[in-house]
Amino acid sequence: MSKTHFGFESVDERDKARKVRGVFDSVAPKYDLMNDVMSVGLHRIWKAYTQTVANVREGQRVLDIAGGTGDLSLGFAPRVGRAGVVVHTDINEAMLREGRSRLLDKGVVLPTLVCDAEQLPFAEGEFDLVSVAFGLRNMTHKDVALKEMCRVLKPGGRLLVLEFSHVAKPLAGVYDWYSFNLLPKLGGLIANDEASYRYLAESIRMHPTQQELRVLMNGAGFGHVDVHNLTGGVVALHVGTKC
Repeated sequence: MSKTHFGFESVDERDKARKVRGVFDSVAPKYDLMNDVMSVGLHRIWKAYTQTVANVREGQRVLDIAGGTGDLSLGFAPRVGRAGVVVHTDINEAMLREGRSRLLDKGVVLPTLVCDAEQLPFAEGEFDLVSVAFGLRNMTHKDVALKEMCRVLKPGGRLLVLEFSHVAKPLAGVYDWYSFNLLPKLGGLIANDEASYRYLAESIRMHPTQQELRVLMNGAGFGHVDVHNLTGGVVALHVGTKC
């Protein structure tokens, strides 16, 4: 059995999805609150910027992968209008339930589906835009998932990957201290789960750098990839266009 990383731990590939599912089963009820606390509200700005760059238009078809509690889906839905569609997906049922309830509370009804990004149940060329926010780093085979995202896009369609990334060197010391000291304690205090937030900090360090992810996306079929560093590289938005 091949090995992969779960944070800093080496695990069997078949075990990673189960372990990641356990993390998000645990954090789902407090996920939105923790996002606000651990990013000091910046995640809202990062997602708003992503929606601006996406420039979704009326009538388009959008697939939101690892859509979780539905922030991006909620932003895309009014832009596609009744002629378009936004499909809200996640591999984790607990996160998807939280997101679906939140969308319904706001009067937004979208197709909601549990699915694995490495085996998307959609036809080739079905979507104009695919988005994945803070989910790619948790996937076992990122190259496979990226190829699947490319497959379901129309020629000229775009993939937007918003993800924690590698910070500029002057920020590295402070960011490491925050990630491995304060963040797990906040997770324990607010979500009663210090271990899951320690994993999230570790998973960021194991995620490809901005340039490495660009190369992965090129290899998956995206001919042009733009990289937008946000907040000193704490987060990066990769925008790939299907050849």
